Amino acid sequence: MSATADHADGKEQPNMAARLGLEAGWIVQEIGYDDDCDDDLRDAIRAVTGEEFVDEDTDEVVDVVLLWFREEDGDLVDAFFEILTDLKAGGVVWLMTPKVGRDGYVEGSEIAEAAPTAGLATTSTLSVTEDWSATKLVVPKSGRRG
Repeated sequence: MSATADHADGKEQPNMAARLGLEAGWIVQEIGYDDDCDDDLRDAIRAVTGEEFVDEDTDEVVDVVLLWFREEDGDLVDAFFEILTDLKAGGVVWLMTPKVGRDGYVEGSEIAEAAPTAGLATTSTLSVTEDWSATKLVVPKSGRRG
């Protein structure tokens, strides 16, 4: 790889993470990590937040859940219910799914059906890497019980 290519890659990575609307100091819980996850995106997220990821065993309340999910990972509704435990009020879930034609692709209709069942609303979907799409989910203000 040339120095120019290295520079171009370095410039794109923060842009990927910036598109997710993350901020310095935010705690990100990562769930579903495997060898197929995009390490450049993960590095860019850590660079933006300045924090290491926490896993599903954390005792912390998190600002963001980064959920890597593939078709073979089981029931999406169950996955959503599990992640809501640690998410702070007003927090965001970024559901990372393989793009169309990639192994593990998850139909958009499956996400659209699973989200409201778990008390989440989808707000946007972005193409963040060559292989992964990111769907932003939030707990609607009227859906919070407190």
